Amino acid sequence: MRRRLLMALGAGALVTLSAAAQQQSVAPRIGLLWIGPDHDSKNLAAFLGGLRTRGYVEGQNIQIDTRFLVSSYDRQAEAANQLVDQKVDVIVSYGATATAAAAKATSTIPIVMVVGADPVKLGVVASLSRPGGNVTGVTLVASDLRGKRLEILQELVPNLRSVGFVYDPESPAEAASVSGWEAAAATLHLQLQRVEIRTANDIDIVLSGIGRQVINALAVSPSSLFAANRDKLVIAIGKARLPAVYSSRDYVEAGGLISFGSNLFEGFHLAAEYVDKILKGAKPADIPVQQPSRFELVINGKTAKSLGITIPRSLLLRADEVIQ
Repeated sequence: MRRRLLMALGAGALVTLSAAAQQQSVAPRIGLLWIGPDHDSKNLAAFLGGLRTRGYVEGQNIQIDTRFLVSSYDRQAEAANQLVDQKVDVIVSYGATATAAAAKATSTIPIVMVVGADPVKLGVVASLSRPGGNVTGVTLVASDLRGKRLEILQELVPNLRSVGFVYDPESPAEAASVSGWEAAAATLHLQLQRVEIRTANDIDIVLSGIGRQVINALAVSPSSLFAANRDKLVIAIGKARLPAVYSSRDYVEAGGLISFGSNLFEGFHLAAEYVDKILKGAKPADIPVQQPSRFELVINGKTAKSLGITIPRSLLLRADEVIQ
């Protein structure tokens, strides 16, 4: 009887160990939530690269769920709820609307955000130093960037009077930023005209008719919709023959004229660092939100030449890179 009991206990222990091993072997699952149906996007590549530097390989010791890279803002709330139903271990959100949707959908699943808005004003963290809930990550916002970008356009375009602000009014954060852009323009004695683009299909339609408006240059909002349709937007603006300033270098690498802002890809690389910390037991509430430590000015010399623009020496000396 004693031998049978020991054998039964031993078998039970093996079953328990086997179950524990199987549980440990299940790779953590990361759900991505932003506008960007392209699975080969640069943003995703930057995030995966950041994971690889920390020892995570997709399909081996981590799972990446890209099914929720949606095509429009109005699908993000539904996608966020589906992510919660799928019980992912961490949600990575890009953009204010996606982050707000994820925060509304769950107060328990950790959320790592990459946003171009103030997350405190967005209502998803209590403060940058002590987020206090289930959301943390990277904010690319800086209050004086609007004025700096408009000043760059003034240097590029002699006698600049009117600037078109290209944005998506369906994004609450972008819509709320219009007053700030108008104030910055007024300070520089510029007129700001709204150029509204709500969907990817609107890009060509809206920008093809922009020549009929009294606009001398464009300032493009840091929008996840535009990031997901980067090449299409840059080509359409090129056809409009208007100088434009963008929020990050990826637009300039795609053929845009000039950008001033933080490096978006570094933001996604940092997001991978946050995911690593959370998977190792850190709580989002205790991980400070990071802000950009530097900003870069990138110029596309080839695009400037095609537009007949001579880049002022003052900008060339300040540029971090001039793409030829």
